[in-house]
Amino acid sequence: MSLIKVKSRGTDNVSGRRNIIINGALLVAQRGTSFSSIANNAYSLDRWLYYEIGDSVSDASQSTDTPNNNFKNSLKLDVQTADTSVATGDLTCFLQKIEGLNTYQLGWGTSDAETVTLSFWVKSTKTGIHSGAFKNSAQDRSYVFEYTVNVSNTWEHKTITVVGDTSGTWLTTSGIGVQVTFALMAGTDFTKTAGSWGDGNNYGSDNQVNVMDSASNEWYITGVQLEVGSQATPFEHRSFGEELSLCHRYYYEISTNTHDGYKYPMFDAHAWNSSAINVCIKLPVVMRTSPTLTFNNGSGWWRFYRNNGNDPFDNMQADGSGSHSIDMQSNGGISATSGDAGRLQMRRAGGANAAIKC
Repeated sequence: MSLIKVKSRGTDNVSGRRNIIINGALLVAQRGTSFSSIANNAYSLDRWLYYEIGDSVSDASQSTDTPNNNFKNSLKLDVQTADTSVATGDLTCFLQKIEGLNTYQLGWGTSDAETVTLSFWVKSTKTGIHSGAFKNSAQDRSYVFEYTVNVSNTWEHKTITVVGDTSGTWLTTSGIGVQVTFALMAGTDFTKTAGSWGDGNNYGSDNQVNVMDSASNEWYITGVQLEVGSQATPFEHRSFGEELSLCHRYYYEISTNTHDGYKYPMFDAHAWNSSAINVCIKLPVVMRTSPTLTFNNGSGWWRFYRNNGNDPFDNMQADGSGSHSIDMQSNGGISATSGDAGRLQMRRAGGANAAIKC
């Protein structure tokens, strides 16, 4: 009788979907590729949120500076205004909030908690100890990790292995399951000793260097992977289409950047009275929850194209939303017959867009 050897998790070759991080190769940039003086609590590249509390000002961008030819892009932070004195409540970091439906298999908060390994490429002007953290949704449990940048302005690969938390509350719903942070500056209100789970809202370690202390400083990251097990496997490169689809669960933009503009029909529309139109759009994927809609409107940026005429108008607004579809309507500006069918179009030279996010 022949025997089959079963390899343990985290060793040898591991196949299948592994990376829990979305857009870990920083390919998807629906909101744009450059963010001048990025604001606190603002998204940069898809799924990467920026926090900044303090006096520093920075630009964020999608960079083509990468560690090797296996990566196309990285996320770059470029300090513009330095903050040399770190107050207790100061904080600068990038983070990703991972949905609980994507982290339930970790079993955190139970006796079945899984060990995970975080790996990434990083490049920083500042050498020394950098740090980050794993946090729960309630921000009352955290594990702080450290990594050392040995050579300035040089790509280095880092691996962090963390035994899963058997305490605390970790959501397994469509809420925030796990937050992964990368600190750039952190005051003592947001730091603790690295290397163990504990209570508190921590983003980095007590030893974190201040990447924000000079307007000459830069920080880059790419190839971010979080996987179950005690060993870092090679980065899982997903196709651009698959990565974009994963990002669409949280953000989807209707604009001349993502759709054809004035010259081409976009979405079916109808006049629900003589001065306004209604548009129902089926979303490309099921979103995490019912999204909110924000619009960028301008003079003549939208158009209702119909038989024997067209109506340029200025404003679109939300009329309802669900996780599968959204309703939009014009805020006046139409001269039509109720029931007229046509197409909603955008002016290519304008800046019209609808941002759908959750």
